Amino acid sequence: MVATLPTPDVRPADPRFSSGPCAKRPGWTPEALDTSALGRSHRSKLGKAKLADAIALTREILGVPDDYRIGIVPASDTGAVEMAMWSMLGARGVDMVAWESFGSGWVTDVVKQLKLDDVRKIEAGYGELPDLATIDFSRDVVFTWNGTTSGVRVPNGDFIPADREGLTICDATSAAFAQALDFAKLDVVTFSWQKVLGGEGGHGVLILSPRAVERLETYTPAWPLPKIFRMTKGGKLIEGIFKGETINTPSMLCVEDYLDALNWAKSLGGLEALKARADANFKAIQDHVDAGSWLENLAVDPATRSNTSVCLKIVDPAVTALSADDQAAFAKAIVSALDKEGVAFDIGAYRDAPSGLRIWAGATVETADLEALMPWLDWAFEAQKATLKAAA
Repeated sequence: MVATLPTPDVRPADPRFSSGPCAKRPGWTPEALDTSALGRSHRSKLGKAKLADAIALTREILGVPDDYRIGIVPASDTGAVEMAMWSMLGARGVDMVAWESFGSGWVTDVVKQLKLDDVRKIEAGYGELPDLATIDFSRDVVFTWNGTTSGVRVPNGDFIPADREGLTICDATSAAFAQALDFAKLDVVTFSWQKVLGGEGGHGVLILSPRAVERLETYTPAWPLPKIFRMTKGGKLIEGIFKGETINTPSMLCVEDYLDALNWAKSLGGLEALKARADANFKAIQDHVDAGSWLENLAVDPATRSNTSVCLKIVDPAVTALSADDQAAFAKAIVSALDKEGVAFDIGAYRDAPSGLRIWAGATVETADLEALMPWLDWAFEAQKATLKAAA
């Protein structure tokens, strides 16, 4: 049935709309990378200089305050979040704030792995934020800035008081380089450069405020810490970690790729240019959704809609009348059809999220490609709906 429907005239030049790893920057080729550090020790003068450059450019583009530390750490954003939680939590009660898969994962780790006694869970379902006013900032707080699997973000940092007593630990992996992070309100910020800048995976970035450093130097957890989580020695921060002396061996090819992306971002005009690109990409999707009738943004409140991980649900009555399994199969058929046509790769909803589509709109994606994709969404939907009708 799909083959009988006429296809749109224009195809995206780049069909990579995955939410992680994300599309490389426009014009990227392997030949763009400086390979002089490959096969060299990351502790060589050249290797350390490359890592230090990555940290410096990160600070410059994100606008990280001068007294915050920035470190490159193992195991992507997950490793960075786990380092923070295992090293800092337990000094006081903690509020775990979650509204999607990854935030829920941090709740599970704190409750079932760290087994902290004083934990409050503040949660909401997919598409909504929990009541942020119920957070107690005399306690530590762990939350995601942008829910990668729900497409719901906090609008800003206004809900966090400047005079908080506890630490704020923020997983910002799909927000960094696309949204305005309020560093004055954040004590720990984590991300992986495989997201908005389209870097190669496997490495995380950990940013610490002076308050977070103080916690590390004055608090010793009751549990043993694996080597790759240890950030202090003799009660003092290991400053080398935040100057390019990584805890374990990084891939210098991945670091070089990150440098390439950072320099591209700088050439555009830095963070404001990256945000503008993501905003334009989101608009291309949302305008099409608003003009049609079969899709809606999963995020209920427009103020909370992500400009990177755009999550969409199918609301056509013929589909919503189906069982949950059949709705999921319908969405997967759309994703499969677009993949086979080579116009959109990896745009299915996250496995734990409601069925639908998830389209990455970060800065490395070209707006023209998203504009070209939109008619293809309608084509795939109509084709699958025709198949559904024929099978009835």
